[in-house]
Amino acid sequence: MASHHPIMTKDDLTAFLDQEFPQMHAGGRTYFVDEIGPLSARMRMTCHERHLRPGGTISGPSMMGLADLALYAAILAHIGPVALAVTTSLTFNFLRKPEPRDLIAECRLLKLGKRLAVGEVSIRSEGSPDVVCHATGTYSIPDRR
Repeated sequence: MASHHPIMTKDDLTAFLDQEFPQMHAGGRTYFVDEIGPLSARMRMTCHERHLRPGGTISGPSMMGLADLALYAAILAHIGPVALAVTTSLTFNFLRKPEPRDLIAECRLLKLGKRLAVGEVSIRSEGSPDVVCHATGTYSIPDRR
């Protein structure tokens, strides 16, 4: 069983993501690890024109990417740099229209086992207490033998 306390710092995690997934910064850096805690992570997505959809709101796919990345970050912070941990399921509930400003994703891990991790992510527009998107997801963790 993985520890309930992170083993990677936010700087370690950022360096790993930058090295293994440089494509996520195509067009400019958008994603930032704000905080890592016990069974949790907070990420930020800066709002860029590429995230907007008609009507001046942030697109669903942008929020989906942020939620998936926040879940991945929380898991890796606790199990270490395992690039091949993969998403097996994600479910999204879009609750209200997000403002065209930075989004904050708060991830909480509900289960962190040897082979599976399950978590939930709440996304808010910066400066607002209202959740705009709620996601739950499961990751498969590869055997580390």
